[in-house]
This record gives sequence, C-alpha cells and structure tokens, in this order.
Amino acid sequence: MNTEKQIQKYIDSLAEPKRSEIQELHHIILGLAPATKLWFLDGRNSENKIVSNPNIGYGIHTIKYADGKVKEFYRIGISANTSGISVYIMGIEDKNYLIKTYGEKIGKASVSGYCIKFKTLKHIDIHILEQAIRYGFQ
Repeated sequence: MNTEKQIQKYIDSLAEPKRSEIQELHHIILGLAPATKLWFLDGRNSENKIVSNPNIGYGIHTIKYADGKVKEFYRIGISANTSGISVYIMGIEDKNYLIKTYGEKIGKASVSGYCIKFKTLKHIDIHILEQAIRYGFQ
C-alpha cells in the first residue's frame, strides 16, 4: 500500500471529531507544501511492537547522530493521541523558539521545544499554527 493510502486508512480509522480534525490538518499542511514528501509511521518498531501513536509526516529532515550516522525523517508530523492532537516540528535548534514565538499566541495548547499539543482545533488559533508549520518547513 502506498503512503497516501496508508495515511487515508489511518485517518479513516479515527473516531470523530479527531478524524475530521486530522483530515483538516492534513489538507492545511499539503496546502502549505503541496510537493512535500509524505511519510506514514504506524507506531511499531522493528519487532512489530507498538512504541508510539501513528504519525503522518511531511518533508525531509536529516538527523545527525553523535556517532556520525545520519537518518532521514520527517520535518513536520501530526498524530492523534488520547488527549487530542500533536503537531511535531523537527529540526529546530533553539528548543525555546516555539515556546517563545507561538506559546502565548496559539491559544489553549501545550508548546514544547518541538511539539504543539492541543485537545481540538477550536481551542487554538489555526493561523498561528500555520505560521509555526511554515517556519518548520524553512
């Protein structure tokens, strides 16, 4: 199954209202970066054990490890979780940037060094989230 079909299958498997909200976020991100590489991570490790929630990823970020190895990963990710939705913005060197820049403006959300977590889209300012995602793609 190709990545787009995996993503749609994942979105379709979600209960409402998360299904609609993840679908909306997916369309927003594709609108911001229409030709971006898509990723789907089902949350399972190499031993097929569940280690995280499934994630939809966008773009390419190269992770450089201390031992010199490199790995491609997504730049922006979204995931439904038990308490709401998480948006991951990878590769930001200043771990306080998201908090300082968007934390007070985004609305009812928890903002960390690489993640913006919220219960529902209606609790946040979607335009501020779009700004953060655009920044992540730069």
